[in-house]
Order: sequence, then C-alpha cells, then structure tokens
Amino acid sequence: MSTNESGGDHYFTADPASDGERRRIGVELAGRRVDVEVAPGIFNPQGVDKGTRILLAEVPDPPTEGTFLDLGCGWGPIALTLGLLAPAAQVWAVDVNRRALDLTRRNATTLGLGGIHAVEAHEVPEGATFDVIWSNPPIRVGKAVLHDLMLTWLPRLAPGGRAFLVVQKNLGSDSLQEWLEAHLPDGLTVGRWATSKGFRVLVVEWD
Repeated sequence: MSTNESGGDHYFTADPASDGERRRIGVELAGRRVDVEVAPGIFNPQGVDKGTRILLAEVPDPPTEGTFLDLGCGWGPIALTLGLLAPAAQVWAVDVNRRALDLTRRNATTLGLGGIHAVEAHEVPEGATFDVIWSNPPIRVGKAVLHDLMLTWLPRLAPGGRAFLVVQKNLGSDSLQEWLEAHLPDGLTVGRWATSKGFRVLVVEWD
C-alpha cells in the first residue's frame, strides 16, 4: 500500500478518529463498472490505488471456487474482484481497520457477493488454507510487522495455490523478495511475476 491518504489517521489504525462519512463512487472491478462506498481513514478513500490496479491487471483469474485471502483489504477492491470473478469462492478479507472492514461488508452486500467475509485476523478459521492470496501489503506498517504478516499468512497457501503481492519498487519490493526467499518455510518459492509502472508483482507458491 502507498501513502497515508486518510487526512490524519493511518489506514492501519484500528479505529480511525477522522470523519466517518461515507460516500459512493464508481470504480471498475473485474471488467465492469460498479458503485462502492468509501470513507476517510481507510486505504484508499479515493478509489482503486495504482498498486492495486496493477495487481488486478497482471494476475491470472482465480479458480472458479476455493478459499481465497485478501490481506489488507481496505474498502475491498481486491476481495470484491475475487468475488465477482469467482462467486462460488469463499473470500476472506482481512484488515486491522474496522471502518475498512465495515465498508468491505457493505460493498459486498451491495454487489450481492455472499461469499466475502470481511474480518479481523483472529476471526479467520484456525487451520484454514488458501488457494489464492492476493495482497497489496501494508508496507508502511514497518518491516517487523510486515514480516510477521508474511510469515503468518503465506505458509497457509494450499498445495497448488499461489500468492500474488504488489509492492512499489522504491518502497522495497526487491529487498522484500530477498527477505521472503531467506525466511519462508522450505518448499515455498518466490519469484517476480510482473513489473509495471514502478511496481513489482511477486508470486509465492509451493514447489
């Protein structure tokens, strides 16, 4: 994720104190125009940020069903895209920001996507594994927190599953790739899937 665009609160604050007034905007997700709700104090209240647009443009379509994860969901552009592309899938959208989770739930309801579950991390079923992980990870939370997130969630890829992470090059995409290669459990490989407009899309999968 990129800069703090919430007007004072960080998007990774659990309970933003800024004005919570929601507004509706039009965005393009999964090749169609949809209306969604956004609000201050989340990532990204202006719409679909550049990194997420690149991720969604570069990754292959998910399987038609399975269990998916959007790590750091914001108002839900990644989770909603997964739900639109694979209505039969169960999509877990995870964030620390409760306002963002509420918006993701509202947007999923508006779009009729009953398979999306917007929750805090501890609410994801213990032992669940994921066929797909798509994430614009919260780089600005700091390396320690980011690394903990990566080590917590990436090993929960199901056999045959793949994770795609979009990271800005000048915010450390290459150093994150090197760190993942050195610290992920044996059997998980890391590669570069795509490079576009100053971003890298990394792919993580089992051998």
